[in-house]
Parts: sequence; structure tokens; C-alpha cells
Amino acid sequence: MKLQERGILLIPIDFTEQSLLAIKQAYNLAKYTHSKIVLLHTYEKVGQERLEDLKALTTKTETESGVPTEFMNVKGNIYSEVPKISEEIKATLVIVGLESHMKAKNIVGASASKMIRECICPVISIRGKDHKDGCENILLPLDLSRESREKVDVAIQFAKYFGASIRILAVFSLSDAAYENQLLAYSHQVKQYIKSKGISCSNKSMASDHLAETIVEYANKIESDLIIIMNKPNLSIKEFFSGTEAQKVVDVSNLPVMTINPSKKESLMSFGTGF
Repeated sequence: MKLQERGILLIPIDFTEQSLLAIKQAYNLAKYTHSKIVLLHTYEKVGQERLEDLKALTTKTETESGVPTEFMNVKGNIYSEVPKISEEIKATLVIVGLESHMKAKNIVGASASKMIRECICPVISIRGKDHKDGCENILLPLDLSRESREKVDVAIQFAKYFGASIRILAVFSLSDAAYENQLLAYSHQVKQYIKSKGISCSNKSMASDHLAETIVEYANKIESDLIIIMNKPNLSIKEFFSGTEAQKVVDVSNLPVMTINPSKKESLMSFGTGF
């Protein structure tokens, strides 16, 4: 998967503090990739359009960012419309500010996690309040699934855009020694590949039975600016109701998280956790 330059950054807007913060977080990325920004506002009832507010916000965004900015005002539910609109306009990336943490019961409904899973393009979710002008440190958790490899090139692209370094994290369970050995060997290979692209890279391994929490804790420890994860394409019944480890990272992280959905041609081959 490759993020195309001169693309479209789609930002869902509901005028909450967090959604407005997502706009500012998009400024530098839009500049570096020569992309335009599209603000998407949805309303469920006539009278909730907020058209004048949307026009004013679009003008302000274009003035502050220095990049072309447009808006869309669509009747419907925000979680349902974002995947459809992103595909319709061929968005390069969705950047969404999430106000509250997801609940397990919402995973089967019109929720943030379902929206992220259904977007074809990568989604950056932002929960924290801190505004960062750039990206110096990218955390790349790895597992052995084939889909996990798709995010490596995306991480390299982002690192090149921002002049960032990449920190690989191999997280494994103490009860699976064979998996640990394979994962450590693979993470070393990935490190060498990333360094061959001219990107500063290091790798770290950690044993944990609480993968999502361990990843976020480590990301904060090393002052990471972005965590890049891969969604698991096929959910078991248990995962369908309680979520995958990848979804849990989005839920618990106070740092921006980029979620990449695997390409359809490989989606039947995943047996990993979704990192």
C-alpha cells in the first residue's frame, strides 16, 4: 500500500474540540504531500446543517494551512458516511478526532471502530489534546501476519515526509517461544530493510500478555508521535464483540494512531493479532 502524493485528506467534522484539533494536525501532512483537505460534516435532521459555520471553517482552514480546502455537507450518520465518502472521492487518508473512548458494545453498530475498519484508505485517529506540528518518532509494532508487512512501506513514506525515525516493537507472549524466535528474526529483517531506505531505525522486543496497553505505554515512554497498526481482516465471534488488539490500541492510546486495512488480495491470509 502506498500513500499517493497530491492526494485528498478527508477530515470528519462535528465542531467538537477534538475534530477541530484533527484539522490542525493535518496541515503539515497536507503541505508535504501537496494534498487538499476536504472537511466532511454530516447531519441527521433538517436544521442541523450548520452550513455557514462549515463555510467559515473551510475558509479559516485554507487560510491557516495554505493548502486548498473544500467541504462536503451530507445528510446521514457520520460513522456510516465516512467510509462511503472516502471511497467516492478516493481519499488518500482519513484524519478523525475521537472525543470519547469506544465501548465494546458499539463495535457491531455505527461506531468509530466500525468506521475505521470499513475505510479502504488508512485512518489516523486522534484522542489526545496536544497539537504536534510534525512527526519525529514513529512506533511500528510488528507481528508475523502477511498484512503486517503492508504497513512497513507506509511507515517509511511517513518517515521520509517528516524526517522521522522508526522504532520497531516486537511484542510477544512468554508462553510462545517459537513465535518469539520467528518474530525477533523478522523484526531484525524489517529494521535492516528500513535502514536501507535511509531511515533511522531501531528495534525492541517485549514480552506481554496485554499487548495493546504495552504498545501504548512504550509509545509514551519513547515520546512517539505516531503509532502505525494494521487491522485484522477476519474477526472471530469473540473478536467481533470484544474487539481486536489493534482496535484496543486505538481505544486506549492518547497518541495519534494510524490504522491500515489490509489489501483485499491478501485479506484471507492473516493469522496475526493485527499489528
